[in-house]
Amino acid sequence: MFKALIINLFFLLHPVHVTLTTVNQAQDCDTMKVFFRMYYDDFQRDYKLYYPDFNPGENGDTSGISTEMLLKYFNDRVNIYINNKLLPAKINEFSVDSYEIRINLIYNSVKNPGKFRIRNQILTNVYNDQANMVYLNIGKYQNAINLTVGNAEETVTLK
Repeated sequence: MFKALIINLFFLLHPVHVTLTTVNQAQDCDTMKVFFRMYYDDFQRDYKLYYPDFNPGENGDTSGISTEMLLKYFNDRVNIYINNKLLPAKINEFSVDSYEIRINLIYNSVKNPGKFRIRNQILTNVYNDQANMVYLNIGKYQNAINLTVGNAEETVTLK
């Protein structure tokens, strides 16, 4: 009984290594809206690898995070292609609290795209069990994608 309790406690305390990305683009619209979130302590680890001079603040302090550097980090780690064309992101806003960082991004897309490809390598150099969940809602197409260290890229046909 004690052994089972210890094993269950271990799994309860084991951290979850996951990010969430939601991609939305309305039918007949050429703007893609992306919402991204991850645990702030994980972000600090990965961002420090990308930007070694990063000095993380405490409890949601964003003074060490410039919008420009955050955008470079995101565009380096996450690539979104529409119809085989790489789209650069623009940060609409971001916020940090003691638990997570949330980023709202805008992409100039095309109306009614035919193909979507995403490569997400956030935290894949940090955790070997990393999962980057992507929820797609583009036009009439809806799906969820689980990207991992061994499978960091996915292409879907939207039509």
